[in-house]
Amino acid sequence: MSQTSKTPSAYPTTPDGRYFVVKGRLWRLSNPGLDPHVRESLVKALMDARREVGAAGRHDDEEGKALARSRVDEAKRGLGERVPVWWSDGAPDFNRRLVKNTPYAQWFEALSQTGEASP
Repeated sequence: MSQTSKTPSAYPTTPDGRYFVVKGRLWRLSNPGLDPHVRESLVKALMDARREVGAAGRHDDEEGKALARSRVDEAKRGLGERVPVWWSDGAPDFNRRLVKNTPYAQWFEALSQTGEASP
């Protein structure tokens, strides 16, 4: 799952703005410091590449699918959704980890108690 612009309100964002949570799992948000034009270009490239993955899959084109997946990866890296991390304070990356196994566990548990946690 990718998050390239605004996080839907159904998915809570960690207090530091680095992740959003879906089904108890953290997903890294894109770099908020990207130039808006760069972000727009990368999001377009990501969406195009995802469509290419789907088209290649429908045509049983494994080589095309692999190429399209590499384009997805390239766009996600550009957006900061994949390594390296976009923050500079030395904090580790918890992307794709269960929130309950991270330092965000207490925050997420508090959300769960108020009904604000993701479905």
